[in-house]
Amino acid sequence: MFTCTQESPPRSLELPDAFEDLTGVIASDLKVIVNALTQRAGERRLLSRRQRQQLQRTLWDNLTRALMETLEPLDVERQ
Repeated sequence: MFTCTQESPPRSLELPDAFEDLTGVIASDLKVIVNALTQRAGERRLLSRRQRQQLQRTLWDNLTRALMETLEPLDVERQ
């Protein structure tokens, strides 16, 4: 029997208010970075489609989380 696991959607990029106007630009740049890294890893490591998707999701989630966590204190300091 084959079971399908429901994956959570990718993390959305939510920057603090002081950086909110940059969200679209940064999200676009992150997509390019994630796609380039995933493509290269797929070529070099001969990853399956599922492995590429998992890598892409992991890269996206980790990069967006790192940005949000790094910028959050800057927004708090501004208040």
